Amino acid sequence: MQKTSARVAPFDTLKNQLFLLGLSALTSLFVLVSLAQAADRDHVQAFLKVTGFDVAIDSIALSATSAPDLLGMNQGDFGAQWTAVAEDVFDTEMMQGRALDILEATLDDDLLAHAAAFYASDLGQRLVEVENDSHMADDEEKDLVGNAMLAELQAKDDPRIDLFRRMSVAIDPNDIGPQAMTEIQVRFILAASYAGVIDLRTDEDGLRALLNENAEEMADAIETSSLANAAYTYRDFSLEELVKYTEALEHPDMMTVYELMNAVHFEVMSNRFEALALRMGDIQPVQDL
Repeated sequence: MQKTSARVAPFDTLKNQLFLLGLSALTSLFVLVSLAQAADRDHVQAFLKVTGFDVAIDSIALSATSAPDLLGMNQGDFGAQWTAVAEDVFDTEMMQGRALDILEATLDDDLLAHAAAFYASDLGQRLVEVENDSHMADDEEKDLVGNAMLAELQAKDDPRIDLFRRMSVAIDPNDIGPQAMTEIQVRFILAASYAGVIDLRTDEDGLRALLNENAEEMADAIETSSLANAAYTYRDFSLEELVKYTEALEHPDMMTVYELMNAVHFEVMSNRFEALALRMGDIQPVQDL
């Protein structure tokens, strides 16, 4: 197998997902797990589609397209096998089951009831709908439109921008997003090295130091991406509705739920990227003659 030196690239696809997953996939699970405690597995799986959690899971799977870039490679290096391997590793049913298993064992009834009360409302259901639509929107178009909308809001000093920032803080009050993305990247690169996909020319501490060199740049990129995504996703909501949503997210019980949900989300994603790296070691890269 031809090896390549590791090139640490920005985790663009993952960082673009974090805000939307925090405000879409996780919201669906609040109601989902509450019912899961009283329903059998088949009913829970059917409920996944009703809440849109399957759409959020699909978007996690789409992040596999960024994996070779993180290693200084591209999908073409792995030939026709790449698609099959990526689909197998990021099997949506398996990921949904993994998340449900963790959540059913950790979220208590009171927290679930509090979160479900908001997301079962008309506003909550509308939020889930537009967040799911945003997941499946074309990334280039979404970035273009979202950044244009954000620039317009900034020019007017629109209060929505402050609400978007408050939302972001509420769903990740301890700012673990950048740290979690670094951890995902470290685990993926190390697994790729162990699998013989790359020749990593540093140890784990050196890799972390290298990644941390871009921490400030990543934080700025995450904030800009989050604001642009929010501007795009919530463009049809009134200021009053966004205030209500922000205040709901800032409730201590809701923030506790999000803290756990973020941990589950990062664990599922990290586990799958690590598994993907190991599977990449079984694929012979296409070599130029």
